[in-house]
Amino acid sequence: MSLINVRNLTFAYEGSYDNIFENVSFQIDTDWKLGFTGRNGRGKTTFLNLLLGKHEYGGHISANVSFEYFPYPVPNKEDNTLDVVGGIYPDYVHWELMRELSLLDVTEDVLYRPFESLSNGEQTKVLLAALFLKENSFLLIDEPTNHLDLQARKLVSDYLRNKKGFILVSHDRAFLDRCVDHILSINKTNIEIQQGNFSSWMENKQRQDQFEMAENDKLRKDIKRLSEAAARTSHWSDEVEKTKNGTRNGGLRPDKGYIGHKAAKMMKRSKAIENRQQAAAEEKSKLLRNIDGTESLKIGQLAYHKHQLAELDRVSIAYGDRKVCENVSFAIEQGDRIALSGKNGAGKSSLLKLILGEEIEHSGTVRIGSQLRISYVSQDTAHLKGNLADYAREQDIEESLFKAILRKLDFSRTQFEKDMADFSGGQKKKVLIARSLCEKAHLYIWDEPLNFIDVLSRMQIEDLLLTHEPTILFVEHDSEFCRQIATKTIQL
Repeated sequence: MSLINVRNLTFAYEGSYDNIFENVSFQIDTDWKLGFTGRNGRGKTTFLNLLLGKHEYGGHISANVSFEYFPYPVPNKEDNTLDVVGGIYPDYVHWELMRELSLLDVTEDVLYRPFESLSNGEQTKVLLAALFLKENSFLLIDEPTNHLDLQARKLVSDYLRNKKGFILVSHDRAFLDRCVDHILSINKTNIEIQQGNFSSWMENKQRQDQFEMAENDKLRKDIKRLSEAAARTSHWSDEVEKTKNGTRNGGLRPDKGYIGHKAAKMMKRSKAIENRQQAAAEEKSKLLRNIDGTESLKIGQLAYHKHQLAELDRVSIAYGDRKVCENVSFAIEQGDRIALSGKNGAGKSSLLKLILGEEIEHSGTVRIGSQLRISYVSQDTAHLKGNLADYAREQDIEESLFKAILRKLDFSRTQFEKDMADFSGGQKKKVLIARSLCEKAHLYIWDEPLNFIDVLSRMQIEDLLLTHEPTILFVEHDSEFCRQIATKTIQL
């Protein structure tokens, strides 16, 4: 066991006025299985890059381990997988590699195929196995679940549960719960570490947020009451002061000593109220700093004139000699929230594109309702570039509504001035979802909408779909999201 010490870490990107980290200090035990969470754009990948020594920073980071980053860059993907493993760790022992791969349900023949021919899941598993072979290394695992199907996610989480010494960035709640024993969270104003899995961290956060909101409300009422008391005391003091130079009833001169004593008592009381007011204000200022607002979202759902919107009847799709799905039949009716489930390569995206009207060679029948309006969120975000205002005009959506939705999804106003090409993966995905929410449609088709999106935003989207109940067909590998949202599941 050794420690990674972070002391007074301060960092901002060149040309930026805002620090991403400011005087941050904490310790990490290298035996921990550490889940890393925080909203998109808060600096999770940046922190991993600081550990890797990719940027200059203020403060100190010290460690007695070497850091390894996942996903490991593979420059020549046409190489055999065995050569890729050798490039990562030249001193590997073959039987040890096979032991790791068997734990991940990867067969030996994969090693003798070009790396680029492997599925996303197979590539993930091979790279993890190779990296965990390296001695005295602490792994920085950055979002391994993207594009992994449910079965692959379970295998990888079971594998990680039996390892130690890693930081895992993931927004999949069930995945984190299965394989971490500590949570490192980037909050609005600090970084915290808690023992436990994601669910226990979330429960503690909600409890702390509720306590702070109750305390804030109580202190707000106290400050108001003290302000009113201070105003009354000030008024009484003025009235007493006026009697100093006047006469009492009956023409007697006022007792200036008594009046002075009374005024002094009132002044002392006023000062005490002022001090209590100041203390309450200071206490109040310490609250609510890390509460992430999750405002409710809305969707432009249109009612369709028929109960059934679309239907697939015994549909099969093949690419050349490779059949990806066969005899798929289901109907989409108003109010359905349908999860399309299956392994990677099972034809999920192809079926979505077929319903969207794309030219895909198939057999069977696809019936789409006349004048059906569909809003589509694709997996791909690579096309996003330029500013948000131009994008809103190109997509023919209302710019103010579009930006308001992004604000609710934790975009800062400074983000609105940036080129979308510089957004994080999660921020790009939020752009596509916000655009879809602005579009008035009868049917929403979302293909892996949650890739890279932070947990709190996922929960906002869940609330939206459960509150407004739009008709939606989606592909998503986040098991918790599917459990909450889907009214039907089509298993391919």
